[in-house]
Amino acid sequence: MQWNDMSCSEKAARTTLTYALTVRYANYVDSEQLFEPAVLDSGRIAAWISRQVEVGLSTGDLSLSQYRVLGLLAEGMTLPSSMADRLDVRRPSITAVVDGLVNRGYVVRTHSADDRRQVTHGMTEEGRTVLAAADRAVDARLGSIVDYLGDEGEIADANRGLALWGKALSTWRRCKVESR
Repeated sequence: MQWNDMSCSEKAARTTLTYALTVRYANYVDSEQLFEPAVLDSGRIAAWISRQVEVGLSTGDLSLSQYRVLGLLAEGMTLPSSMADRLDVRRPSITAVVDGLVNRGYVVRTHSADDRRQVTHGMTEEGRTVLAAADRAVDARLGSIVDYLGDEGEIADANRGLALWGKALSTWRRCKVESR
């Protein structure tokens, strides 16, 4: 059976094997075989998932960086240095992202009464609403993709896998902070 003649469920069942796809270019000028390996590199998979998160976020007009910062603010992080550390970026990067969120009314900046150089951030009600909508959009995007597995057990495994990555990242972060 040719790949193009298979249903989505048949294709999903065969993704555990290596298969070749033929791509024909316009005017049948050339064609090439694309081989998809049975197991993709985990870094490439993470990048692929990240792109799907970005696509989900595009419905709410948020960038991935803005989504990450709003997520940290929802967790209670307020200091730019803490957010930069948590996101593994430099503080000026956080400042630039927060500037955009402040301009859109999603975040408020507060200067310390004792030291004007010390700044904390908080989410506005509108920011919470936008974050909740973004969470729903991302969940819907990833859910629509994972549904192609078809098998309820595999869908549950995929979701557990993401949850385990979340646990690993949280534990790694805690240990990194404690070792300082």
